[in-house]
Amino acid sequence: MTILQLAANRWWTGSADSIVTLCRGLRERGHRVMLAMIRGDRFEAKAREAGIEPLTAVTLEAKRSPVGIVQDVLALGRLIGDEGVELVHAHHSHDHWLAAVARPRAALVRTFHNAQGVRAGLPSAWLHARTAGSIAVSASIEARCLLAGLPRERLWHVPGVTDVARFAGPRDGRAIREEFKVGGTPLVGCVARLAPKRGHATLIAGFQELLRQLPEARLLLVGKGESRSALEADVATQGLANRVLFAGYRDRDLPGVLAALDCFVLMAAGSDESCRAVLEAMAAGCPVVARRVGALPETIVHGETGLLLDDDRPETIARALAAVLRDPGRARAMGAAGQRRAQAEFTPARYVDAVERIYRTVLDRV
Repeated sequence: MTILQLAANRWWTGSADSIVTLCRGLRERGHRVMLAMIRGDRFEAKAREAGIEPLTAVTLEAKRSPVGIVQDVLALGRLIGDEGVELVHAHHSHDHWLAAVARPRAALVRTFHNAQGVRAGLPSAWLHARTAGSIAVSASIEARCLLAGLPRERLWHVPGVTDVARFAGPRDGRAIREEFKVGGTPLVGCVARLAPKRGHATLIAGFQELLRQLPEARLLLVGKGESRSALEADVATQGLANRVLFAGYRDRDLPGVLAALDCFVLMAAGSDESCRAVLEAMAAGCPVVARRVGALPETIVHGETGLLLDDDRPETIARALAAVLRDPGRARAMGAAGQRRAQAEFTPARYVDAVERIYRTVLDRV
């Protein structure tokens, strides 16, 4: 197949990671795969690291002038025709609309990475009618798609993916524990962009409640973002500066970061509701405590690979964290079960196989 992946995104988010994984996996299976994205940031750099040269024919910038967007539509149409593209796979609303208007005889597939992208009524009904297949990364998004009128026979649920092999090595977090001078104390960690609506303030409140039971515990917040200064100020005001630690953005040593944790926690989903950070934690053998958000209700097996929270009250968070930290044997068993589940359900091979089957089904129907 000749496939064009479209991503009106420049950031190295969960959707970007899965797109690079998909491109690489499809190429390894002999398909001709091209990728267009918004260039100039880590997404582009990561694609190049994976041996994928991003296209320059289209910009995919949603904030271009109307004339610029028309130019993108025309350029995309020429690209699809000149390259003999059989299938276009869109991953965001802007590139979905561009492809629906531009495509000459190419089948169109869309992945909905978050519920916000699913719209009902006009003009979205026209867009859905032009789309030969849709993929939802969670059961809740799948249900929302059905409510929006997407046909059942053209809709698939494909769970998330992570580089399981990267995180599956021996757990060795000594370097990270030495870096943050935490020794052998219980260490809780969260990997998420430090941004509004990501639940960090709620998590800190729950961790503060946990300190009443486990005063030696520490919380490691991994990530960058516009909320860091405010969170650091709040932590200092609450007298938690030596207990809540900010690790910044971590990439190359992320397996070591996860290996250093006794428990991974996530309070909110980001732009990709498959919640890649949780998949990485599971692949690393780390027990997970998380809200029932995004795909997590079907990702985490409650009581077996981690604990799911029905609310975000501080006492609820503290109770779940204490249940994991106070029982190391149970925590290790949860981590091992989570790792087995990741190795069975969230591997690149399983993900690429599922999407490839959808492509073939869509093309067979055209």
